[in-house]
Amino acid sequence: MINSKQRAALRKAAQTEEPIVHIGKDGVTENVIVQADQALEARELVKGTVQQNSSVSAREACDAVCQATGADSVGVIGRKFILYRQSSDKKNRKIKI
Repeated sequence: MINSKQRAALRKAAQTEEPIVHIGKDGVTENVIVQADQALEARELVKGTVQQNSSVSAREACDAVCQATGADSVGVIGRKFILYRQSSDKKNRKIKI
């Protein structure tokens, strides 16, 4: 679990990132979870977006992906969300919080 100061620092770091996890009309599928899990392991900080035609809200999608991957929710704004999970491989750790 991350505290509010860590969450603020992660939000700041994610401002320049482009969304790489996209939730479409099918909602949170197994493929989305696998993609998010791989991205979290490689990058630690991942931004995602929920398409307008999706059946789930950004908060619901963020919560579902967090639960499935063991990530922490950094924030949800509009249709975008930010996830953080520390890499299990010490060589891949890029973010110090």
